[in-house]
Amino acid sequence: MSLEDALYPLLKLYEAAPQPVKSLAGRAYRAIPASLRYGQSYSRFQNEAREVESWSVEQIRHYQIKALHESLIAASKAPYYAERFAARGVDPAKFESLEQLTDYPLLTKQDLILHREQMVNPEFDANQRLYITTGGSSGVPVGFYLHKGVSRPKEQAYLEAQWSRRGYRVGDRVAVIRGGVTSSKARGGISYFDATRNWLILSSYHLTLERLSEYIAALNKFQPQHLHAYPSAALMLARGLEQTGSKLDFALTSVLCGSEKLTRESQSYLEQVFGARVFHWYGHSERVVLAAQGRRSNHLYFWPTYGFVEFGEPDADGHCEVIGTSFHNHVMPLIRYRTGDFVKLAQQ
Repeated sequence: MSLEDALYPLLKLYEAAPQPVKSLAGRAYRAIPASLRYGQSYSRFQNEAREVESWSVEQIRHYQIKALHESLIAASKAPYYAERFAARGVDPAKFESLEQLTDYPLLTKQDLILHREQMVNPEFDANQRLYITTGGSSGVPVGFYLHKGVSRPKEQAYLEAQWSRRGYRVGDRVAVIRGGVTSSKARGGISYFDATRNWLILSSYHLTLERLSEYIAALNKFQPQHLHAYPSAALMLARGLEQTGSKLDFALTSVLCGSEKLTRESQSYLEQVFGARVFHWYGHSERVVLAAQGRRSNHLYFWPTYGFVEFGEPDADGHCEVIGTSFHNHVMPLIRYRTGDFVKLAQQ
């Protein structure tokens, strides 16, 4: 297990601590080598994310067949999947081509809500599972289990790899505006310093024209190299700067925007206001598939080694649902999971 996963239950306690305590604990934690913080899997996924961009189609296909086979075998140990696989007459032991995946049943969020505990691989002890819930943006939070020492280190490695396409380096100063609550008081502080990552966490809830000067002062004092924000929060800050004629007195290397849709027009606007390249990506709490803009293209590309992606039938507007099968989470694999998210495929 990684130290990161072991300490995860204490995260809310850390966030609620006074700033001097956070700073002291955070700096001590950051001094620990990454191999200990994130575990042995972290370096494996770092190498994988770095190398896959040069792989051949055949190498990628071979990797995906092997990873899918492992996920299907792990899933078949769980009562829920075992019953459904038997009903469809499929045998994971005989899985040997990507085309065979369509023989397996689809999984919905409702299935996950109703049958979560029956979807757990009993070959793993409870201490190897990490319980997580989605934010509930669709109305009802969804709970599921991640594989301790694997799922979160993998996510970290892939995020760092894709952010590097816009100049990010591990240890860079990052200002974050992604919904973090910094104070329960209406006129409370708008930020705190997360020394574990060298990040300044700013509240998106207090980001108004009335308090814009506080955000500018905090950003100018911290001098971040990257702004990591919900697209909506980045747009609020950009419009506030324009409306008030205010300026940041430092140069950003990149604006990292995830978790929400970002249009071409909005991306262009953000790049104009901040004078830095914007990087957009798609992911979700379930950590089934991950997509990000390319090094030279603003199209989103799914990582072929992160999870396996399929697309549903296009609707009247040409949008297809993202359907994903997770790799590496053998505690609770998600097989052909209907994400409820839709994309429009680019013309080849």
